[in-house]
Amino acid sequence: MKKYINPILSLGTAAALLGSIYFQNQQIDSLKKQIKPVVIGNNQKIVDSLQEEIFMLQSQNGRYELSLEHLYEVNPKAGKEFTNFMEHETE
Repeated sequence: MKKYINPILSLGTAAALLGSIYFQNQQIDSLKKQIKPVVIGNNQKIVDSLQEEIFMLQSQNGRYELSLEHLYEVNPKAGKEFTNFMEHETE
């Protein structure tokens, strides 16, 4: 009896995994069908402009941070002056 337990548990685990994958795919397909595409000109596309805006802003912020780090390495006094101005004078 003990020699049958491991194969039965392995088979049961595999069946549970495949079943959960199948039901997840069914749920994903049903959610994809609920998305209503936005009409732009003659083409229908799914547009998420907020996500595009966030990506562009995060890229720009990353560039500023890298530039500020470089400024601190090259000219620490100018870096400190920039930081003080940004924190206290731009409100």
